[in-house]
Amino acid sequence: MANLTQLRLLENLNAFLLVDKPSGIAFSTVIKVVKRKFNLVKVGHAGSLDTAASGLMVLLINDANKYVSNVMGADREYEGRMRLGVKTDTHDINGRILSETPLAGDEESKLRDDAFLKEFKGDVFQTESRYCSVRKEGSATYEVADTGEHSAFMAHVYRFEVTSFESPYASFDLKATKGLIVRTLVNDIGEALGCSAALDSLRRKKVGKFSVEDAIAFEKLLETDIKDFSSCVIPLSEALR
Repeated sequence: MANLTQLRLLENLNAFLLVDKPSGIAFSTVIKVVKRKFNLVKVGHAGSLDTAASGLMVLLINDANKYVSNVMGADREYEGRMRLGVKTDTHDINGRILSETPLAGDEESKLRDDAFLKEFKGDVFQTESRYCSVRKEGSATYEVADTGEHSAFMAHVYRFEVTSFESPYASFDLKATKGLIVRTLVNDIGEALGCSAALDSLRRKKVGKFSVEDAIAFEKLLETDIKDFSSCVIPLSEALR
């Protein structure tokens, strides 16, 4: 139980908090839990993360929210896995299956071919699926939510590399600008392959200079005593360096 002095210190704590979010938990839930558990005045974020995805969330504590633009526009790095031969309404494996297509056998060679991937590197135009996978608190399964039609927008892919292939799965490493919808990129790659593809898993490794290697696991954060919370954050002077 925190005493009054500890609570006042947290009220004046202005810092960045790096959290390693597990898959299956909404990013908004992470924010609410952190704010409530540590009695914080304001907790913001420098970029959302899909419920099904895991990895780095950059949280902004109290006055650190004034510097959200310093991080919000930063590039992102991911590692993920796609499942070939399946198309879903959400572009990820948690959606409703629309079709299944047998693989031709040349998918790996195409995915490792720079000429094939050229279309998916550099500036790319995307139209996000109107459907997304959501998981309500306390539920063990995903549901599909209709978010309406989305307008096309442009993002930039610096790097897309297949790191391993074990049919029907292909693992990849990706670096891109803020705003790239990875599940939509996977869907578009699947369409170009002719067999369709859906995002099977995704982990965000970096946001700008911040790395998930320096983040605290959400489960560990839940076990952290309020008096020890200040040791988990990055002071503004260091975070903005």
